[in-house]
Amino acid sequence: MTDTHSPTGTAPHPRALTRAHFDRVVRVTTRWSDNDMYGHLNNAVYYELFDSAINGWLIAGAGVDVMALPELGVVAESGCRFFRELEYPNPLDVGVRVERLGRSSITYALGLFDGEAVELAALGHWVHVYIDRTSRATVPIPVAIRDVLAHAEQARS
Repeated sequence: MTDTHSPTGTAPHPRALTRAHFDRVVRVTTRWSDNDMYGHLNNAVYYELFDSAINGWLIAGAGVDVMALPELGVVAESGCRFFRELEYPNPLDVGVRVERLGRSSITYALGLFDGEAVELAALGHWVHVYIDRTSRATVPIPVAIRDVLAHAEQARS
């Protein structure tokens, strides 16, 4: 993750990332069923939170019904580094940052924070590739979505 706020232009250590390193931060609540048998959030829940934060931003920001678009944003790659446990019933903050805006794909960095803590609990990455709903061939990112993400990139410059 490139930190455009860094005076040297170098990327900060992932554990040094704060909410300020992300383009959008949303508060989410956890559910009782999110905890696993070990008493912390199940790993799959992190991915659900990432997916919801990204799509919520795109839907609200672009003002489009993603289910009605002729294009689909499909997840081509995802991953997560876990730094500390999270658990129900704590509120959480999910940070979303555009890392790369390509012709047909978007790479995001995602930060998950305990709602009351400063330290990053998990760092995810996510790649959306846009495809035609019918043919499944790659297509350019829809203009309304590209505009939202390009604006976020420009706001960091």
